[in-house]
Amino acid sequence: MKKKKRKIYKSSIILFVLDLLAIGCLFLAYGPFTWFKNFLVTSAMSTMSHHYLARTIYSDKMIADVLNKNYLRDIKDNTNTEDINFDNEDKGHYESIYEEQILKRDPGNDDYKIIELDEDGYHGYLTVIYDPSRIHLIFAANPERGGQQLVDFAQENNAVVAINGSGLYYPYANKYGVKATGVVIKDGQIYSVGEGTGWPGGLIGFTNDNVLVLTHESATDAIAHGMRDAIEFGPFLIVNGKPAESAGNGGYGLAPRTAIAQRKDGIVLFLVVEGRSASSMGIGMDEMIDLFLRYKAYNATNLDGGGSSTLVVNGELINDPRGFGYEGGRYLVNSWALMPKEN
Repeated sequence: MKKKKRKIYKSSIILFVLDLLAIGCLFLAYGPFTWFKNFLVTSAMSTMSHHYLARTIYSDKMIADVLNKNYLRDIKDNTNTEDINFDNEDKGHYESIYEEQILKRDPGNDDYKIIELDEDGYHGYLTVIYDPSRIHLIFAANPERGGQQLVDFAQENNAVVAINGSGLYYPYANKYGVKATGVVIKDGQIYSVGEGTGWPGGLIGFTNDNVLVLTHESATDAIAHGMRDAIEFGPFLIVNGKPAESAGNGGYGLAPRTAIAQRKDGIVLFLVVEGRSASSMGIGMDEMIDLFLRYKAYNATNLDGGGSSTLVVNGELINDPRGFGYEGGRYLVNSWALMPKEN
């Protein structure tokens, strides 16, 4: 009889706890605090395959209402290349701590500098690159067999610093082959043309004069205007010093993200932010704009994020890449990389 009472008691406790959890979830989803709803809807709807996380809880109308209040408007302007002057000498005096972080080189290293970011809600790395002429696209071997993790093909290409490049899709019959979304340009030639990225933005690349250009031009026109290496993605965050107009959380939620920027003095910034963990939930588009403005980026754009967000320095994986349901870097097709100095 006592055993039966204990079982009933334990069952009641379990049911009570489950009821509390259910009530808590409903309160978060439908209560007076809009942060959770905005976070869940914008984060889920900006992924390629996890819309169900929002649609399981909310109606299409509620999702549309959230997206209408949280957005980032696409910037229609193209980069004005004449604004970049390549004057980034360290003169020893700085107008802010952020300028000192950028301009003051590490002892014995004029190639790059890594600024570790520990912000409210996210952790990441801002890599400062002083010579943009050494930034090129590098490629994984045999993408038809699934591409490679960035740490592997960065090592094979002797990259000094590398971040992920194009978005990805899987068109091959073997289910494992991977291809870059959008247009890819290498050495002034169209390298590949894939499916649309599904993101606003356009071509992102470096000209023969080493200017980071964000443009809505066609690949043919961009090449005619001097584009040497480029991929297609977005959204553009800052163009010619003007930030994108945003509302709410910027419309894309919080996620691991990669971005690239250039200052007026020619210095290039690689940003990789970790996410999907208790210590770093990720970063929103609006937060990336604020961060880049803080470090005086003149042109800046989002790149592929999520499990693709990867930073490799001197052959070592620096960040902790995480996708939904797995850890470790996604297998990629290409990368923006700082290459060694030519002898």
